[in-house]
Amino acid sequence: MSRSFYPPQRTLMGPGPSDVSPRVLGALARPTIGHLDPLFVQLMDEVKELLQYAFQTENELTLPVSAPGSAGMEACFVNLVSPGDTVIVCQNGVFGGRMKENVERCGATAIMVEDAWGAPVSLERVAAAFDEHPQAAILAFVHAETSTGVRSDAAALCALARERGALSIVDTVTSLGGIELNVDAWGADAVYSGTQKCLSCIPGLSPVTFGPRAVERIRNRRHKVQSWFLDMQLVMGYWSGGGKRAYHHTAPVNDIYALHEALLMLREEGLEAAHARHRLNHEALVAGLEAMNLDMAVAAAHRLPQLNSVLIPEGVDDAAVRALLLREFNLEIGAGLGALAGKTWRIGLMGFASSERNVLYCLAALEAALARQGVAFDVGGAIPAATAVFAA
Repeated sequence: MSRSFYPPQRTLMGPGPSDVSPRVLGALARPTIGHLDPLFVQLMDEVKELLQYAFQTENELTLPVSAPGSAGMEACFVNLVSPGDTVIVCQNGVFGGRMKENVERCGATAIMVEDAWGAPVSLERVAAAFDEHPQAAILAFVHAETSTGVRSDAAALCALARERGALSIVDTVTSLGGIELNVDAWGADAVYSGTQKCLSCIPGLSPVTFGPRAVERIRNRRHKVQSWFLDMQLVMGYWSGGGKRAYHHTAPVNDIYALHEALLMLREEGLEAAHARHRLNHEALVAGLEAMNLDMAVAAAHRLPQLNSVLIPEGVDDAAVRALLLREFNLEIGAGLGALAGKTWRIGLMGFASSERNVLYCLAALEAALARQGVAFDVGGAIPAATAVFAA
């Protein structure tokens, strides 16, 4: 017989979703009102303004797509890519491959610029791709690659695209709220993200923002956008500021409440403070991991503080460790993806989950799990190493 579902209280320190603040969960439970109710329309304007702050942009077309981050990705591609276009796609992990899929499904040609998993996107390779394909209309890349824990130089890549007369599509699913992201200063043209990472909101919404050059391209399309639901020319009528809204779809009202609360929390803390918190907790976690003789998979200069990729010691049973952490500690960390499957763990320190408490809890649990696997290290050394970073 089916019964009500009551999930356990997990500590989510994987690649997402991250722990959701009680404030956000409380907002989610507030009474539902109509998606065209004047009060909800007012809330939509506030969400847009808060997203503009999070993205650091004045773009008018800034909104949460009513679907997960993958839909935000698709919204950018289907609106900007037309049949016959040439798009340079950077891949240094799983999600560059998904960009390629989107380009090809739009009837365009994807020119792949591939870098090693765990390495940032190479500016030199991208420049060479533009040299070989000067007709390329768009450059697409991942700012913070969730599958590897590496950060690429988004500012430089966006500048390179502009120099070559191309638009940029930027995946910021794991970066928004966790590290510096300045859409206007960098000249990024189309940017998408997710709510379940450093915003610590529930999964299911995808913040997007389109700059003036992108909006112009959308308005001048010769082919219909292949997705009715994600057609920004239609969605604009619902999310345009003020006045009468054109009905497009029934927005996920309570999810928008939750996003509004999460964005309020980000603005209250301030972007610089949020970035500094993620960085400090990352440094403490790394100190503790190194005290257990664990190595990071990404060079220090390119590591994401919010997504820590750790090399699994030889002889350690990846699945057994993760299962033990979940079963005995209610702690979730992530497995490696793609080329890194079975080789890395991905430890998230995102949003509400990025705290001193979680760093120390994760280190203590991981020490216990590795000790049972017979790994040789100084048991009990991780917590003092991390604590020293917090105390510095």
